[in-house]
Amino acid sequence: MTASIRAAKELEMLQDNLPSYLQDLSSEGSNVLIWNATLLPDQEPYNLRAFRFRITFPRDYPFRPPQLNFLTNIYHPHVTEDGEVCLPILNSNWTAHTKIHQVLEELISLVNNPNRGLPLRPELANLYFQDRRQFMENAKEYTLQFGENRSSCQ
Repeated sequence: MTASIRAAKELEMLQDNLPSYLQDLSSEGSNVLIWNATLLPDQEPYNLRAFRFRITFPRDYPFRPPQLNFLTNIYHPHVTEDGEVCLPILNSNWTAHTKIHQVLEELISLVNNPNRGLPLRPELANLYFQDRRQFMENAKEYTLQFGENRSSCQ
């Protein structure tokens, strides 16, 4: 099965049963190897706004994992300022049997609940675990400034 065929099948399955934390899931034009979507977190402070992201599949998908990047700036220990995301399922835990819905479940879980594992922004992780109140204030301000208006996404 080629990358395009598998990606198209997974996209169709997700669109038919779109999880509540996703909006606007679609391929970029006729290129089924690039998907765009909007993430709707349900935990504070991220639930105040929506976050656009892109999934880019390599030509040898599913043997290599896709890349996931936020297009909307997000104040998060596991997302770089350039939007790169650190998800174990896309790195050491990737197998050719992994499905994109599993990646998306891990993404929403991580956005809603940062963990101590492999932060891409250690300074934010330290603040999150040492001074949660300050982290939440910073994240709320950043989310309100850069996040997408949720009502325009729904």
